[in-house]
Amino acid sequence: MIPLSWSILLGVVLFVIGAAGVLLRRNILVVLMSLELLLNSVNINFIAFGRYYADFRGQIFAIFVIAITAAEVAVALGILVALVRNKSTLKVDDVTMMKG
Repeated sequence: MIPLSWSILLGVVLFVIGAAGVLLRRNILVVLMSLELLLNSVNINFIAFGRYYADFRGQIFAIFVIAITAAEVAVALGILVALVRNKSTLKVDDVTMMKG
């Protein structure tokens, strides 16, 4: 059996990589992938703690997070398609300019 500390360490490493991607990158697709990495690190921790405490609630929470992530991706990709049609760019700096 894998020790709990290894699972937590993997979750922390993935969370730090995802947070760095959200904060440092300029491409919206990379930011969205980094958000997915953040949510997957949370899923790893939910499942690891659920297994450690012999409780299935961690897996249930992970399934809910996966469902929310799927909805988030669907909405975000629709917004990105509309954005590319209007601005023809995916850079965060260019998107923050609002027309009024």
